[in-house]
Amino acid sequence: MAELLSYKAPARVNLIGEHTDYTGGLVMPMAIGFGTVATLTPREDGIGTFRSENYGETVEVVISTLERAPKGHWSDYPVGVLWSLTQAGFAFPGFDMTLKGDVPLGAGLSSSASIEVATAMALLGLIGASMPLPELANACRRAENQYVGAKSGIMDQFIVAGGVKERAMLLDTRSLEFELLPLPSAARIVICNSMVRHAVSSAGEYGSRRDEIEAGQAILQRVLGIELLRDATLEDLAKCKGEMSPEVAARCKHVITENARVRAAREALRKGDLAEFGRIMIEAHASFRDDFAASCAEVDTLVEIAQKQPGCLGARITGGGFGGCTVNLVETAHAEAFREAVRAEYEKATGKLADCFICEATDGALALAAKEAQ
Repeated sequence: MAELLSYKAPARVNLIGEHTDYTGGLVMPMAIGFGTVATLTPREDGIGTFRSENYGETVEVVISTLERAPKGHWSDYPVGVLWSLTQAGFAFPGFDMTLKGDVPLGAGLSSSASIEVATAMALLGLIGASMPLPELANACRRAENQYVGAKSGIMDQFIVAGGVKERAMLLDTRSLEFELLPLPSAARIVICNSMVRHAVSSAGEYGSRRDEIEAGQAILQRVLGIELLRDATLEDLAKCKGEMSPEVAARCKHVITENARVRAAREALRKGDLAEFGRIMIEAHASFRDDFAASCAEVDTLVEIAQKQPGCLGARITGGGFGGCTVNLVETAHAEAFREAVRAEYEKATGKLADCFICEATDGALALAAKEAQ
């Protein structure tokens, strides 16, 4: 019987640093316990099959003739990873892969990156190969950007592959240098799903926000020689505002101030100042709602309800926006009561029953695989 290979990649939640990663900025995500498991058996005929247990569907490709041909289908993500790895020079004999996950779809918790990284780990395991973290993350990002066509940055794939248990990661998405930050036991991370699904696609609102950011960045480059928005200040933005639409200027303002908030959040964590970290989260949500204009009524309601609860230090939208989840910093003693109260009040206000999860930072796919191999 052919050897069965199995690899797991987690999901992620971003604590602070939204829509900064595709302009070389700073982010602070952590890997979480939801995930995707890719199981694989080899075959020798040059055929690759991907089966989704969640969808009950199977897709077959001929590896030697694989070209970019997205279908707007779940299979674009694993097929895109196969395409990306073959473009990078890896050769695969053939395989049957099964994917099964429990990451809520369209919730802003990186179900796509979880699929991509699990797929990549299984394919590399098939041929006894490995990739360093930056190269692995970039190969999966290439699948999402160039095959699927989503205008996402590097954060999701990097943290899903490289996360570390009990640590948040401060990631510089330009240099790919990172710092692991301990999460104090006095507070818990609670994720609340608004049950409003979003889609990160080039044709959607996420893509239009990225287009606006890139338009503003191009003006800053032309007028002031600033290559990336992460290097701009509010003073720089003021000098170029006359050449930008009000919308583009507001989007750029969010990114500039968000990078500053990530730096401030790092200092708060280093000092164990959870109240300050929570205050920064609240400020970040206001910026995302008002300057970036990428929240929605239900998520705003969820944040407002959260902020009224005993023990809630901070609450904000997380992920690409336009729905999805909130991330909440809650004193440990109040976490269970917070979850129940938010669910009840949100249902009363919207008619929707929010899924709320108390989360811990988990290992990423590389650490999980290393521990499995021991």
